[in-house]
Amino acid sequence: MSLTHRVVFDTSTLVSAALREGSIPRQDLLKALRFCDLCASDETFGELKQVLGRDKFDPYIGLEKRREFIDLIERNVRLFSAKEHVMENLQPARRDSKDNKFLALALVSEGDAIVTSDEDLLVLHSWHEVQIIKPAEFLAR
Repeated sequence: MSLTHRVVFDTSTLVSAALREGSIPRQDLLKALRFCDLCASDETFGELKQVLGRDKFDPYIGLEKRREFIDLIERNVRLFSAKEHVMENLQPARRDSKDNKFLALALVSEGDAIVTSDEDLLVLHSWHEVQIIKPAEFLAR
């Protein structure tokens, strides 16, 4: 199976990559940065910055390291505009509407895969020709 060319990582996968250096999500991210276009939108990147700014992560990783991680993503990400009407009109309706931003991003970026551990996304398996895969599956490709 070939490696995807354009990939979307959901926020929880990127947070895991930031918090645990040797983790599968971190290995996925490094692989994606080397071989793929890592895709984001203002909504997905904004959510990542907001989540990683939370004080609850202080015991695991310092704020400066989190900012460095965000800078790494910002320097390497390919930004796409996922318009609100695209997110609101995804068919069929999602179990969790907060996931719409990742699905809309995959559509507008013509993404090959979404890397996630979110069961609300994983139940879709493949969606509009976008593979929805777990971090370990992406790493194995």
